[in-house]
Amino acid sequence: MMEQVPGALGTSASLALRLGQTIFSSASLLFMCLDVEFYSYTSFSYLVTIMGLVTPWSVSLALVDAYSVFIKGLPRQPKILLIVIVGDWALSFLSLAAACSTASVTSLLVNVGTSFCPSKLCSRYQLSAAMAFLSWFLSLASTLFNLWLLPSL
Repeated sequence: MMEQVPGALGTSASLALRLGQTIFSSASLLFMCLDVEFYSYTSFSYLVTIMGLVTPWSVSLALVDAYSVFIKGLPRQPKILLIVIVGDWALSFLSLAAACSTASVTSLLVNVGTSFCPSKLCSRYQLSAAMAFLSWFLSLASTLFNLWLLPSL
């Protein structure tokens, strides 16, 4: 019998992690894109780009998890799992970089004053960075759970 790691691909915990990633990355996109002024800062554009990649990645893997949990269990193949781990790992690092750069630029804009960033706009940017950090945390958890499962295959 194959070892069942909670949070690994094809489990209900993985489905919950993927749905959380989808929700937080979509929320990060929503808060950032409510205003079109984010294009004037590279780190904000970078966050939108990375969250635009994380959202479909998480949705597609959530669909795989949902199929595996509700319909039938998928056989685990090391090559498929390795692709998922590498994709999660890369997007995890990219989303951490995007969240950190957005948080630092927003902090700088808040400290400079309201002439560069009105308080309502800066609060949206802060919420977007917070949602990106939450999405990163769940992505890292998914990566580590799947990495834990890889040697047992």
